[in-house]
Amino acid sequence: MINVLKTNLKIVSFFLLRKYLVVTLLSLLMLGCQSLKTAVFDQYSYQQAISIKVESLNLMDEATQSYNTYEMEVEALLLELQKMVEYEKNKPNNEVSYAMWNLIANKDKNLLAGFFRRWQEDKQLSEGFTREAKVQVAEALDLIIQYEAKKSRANESKILNFLGSN
Repeated sequence: MINVLKTNLKIVSFFLLRKYLVVTLLSLLMLGCQSLKTAVFDQYSYQQAISIKVESLNLMDEATQSYNTYEMEVEALLLELQKMVEYEKNKPNNEVSYAMWNLIANKDKNLLAGFFRRWQEDKQLSEGFTREAKVQVAEALDLIIQYEAKKSRANESKILNFLGSN
């Protein structure tokens, strides 16, 4: 009788241990997956990023002329940029894209909004300065476009490196 009880106790202990291990493993997997979450592909974000890039680079070409001539176009593009920042802010698991759009829209940084602020202040920019600024803005927007097209770890790392250096 005691041997039967010992055997039953071993079986119950085995099943309890197994159940505990399965629950623990599933919990760890769920926690691990939480840290890997990124926003899913969003066609609107992708299209807007392309649109903003094309409009921005075309408008930046005009910076060798008087700002006053293009003030309304600049204001309209900055409004589109603000809308994009707000849209990205409210998407779940979207911290990387949101941080990048914030950087691009920051007037105190040397990307798009900062370029337009400088153009407004200086009234007209040199061709060399404009050419170099376009390279930087195009790189930032290309990173966003690539990340929106494919939410991969490699594309995320590129954005994080860019954010870290700006």
